[in-house]
Amino acid sequence: MLAQVQRMQREVEAAQEALRHETVEGSAGGGAVRVRVTGDLRVVAVEIAPEAVEGGDVELLGDLVLAAVTEGLRAAQALAAERLGGATGGLDLGALGGLGLPGL
Repeated sequence: MLAQVQRMQREVEAAQEALRHETVEGSAGGGAVRVRVTGDLRVVAVEIAPEAVEGGDVELLGDLVLAAVTEGLRAAQALAAERLGGATGGLDLGALGGLGLPGL
């Protein structure tokens, strides 16, 4: 049993390392605002199309950025759950989900 847990721990660590190098994208306003988020939930890029700021509506722009970041973070969490779920063999980790690991 201990060997199995140690193997699973190594697989989770490898999956977490891989997630640091994978990115997903979130967008809003028909692509007027796009963000890239890594699998370990870091926002690494925000792109705003010129037409998103032409009207000068900063409140709308703020809403678009927030929506794009939210979408990007959700996509990154789904990616992490997919990758880490495979590493844990689909086990229900119960209380281990409180360890702050993305996707658990």
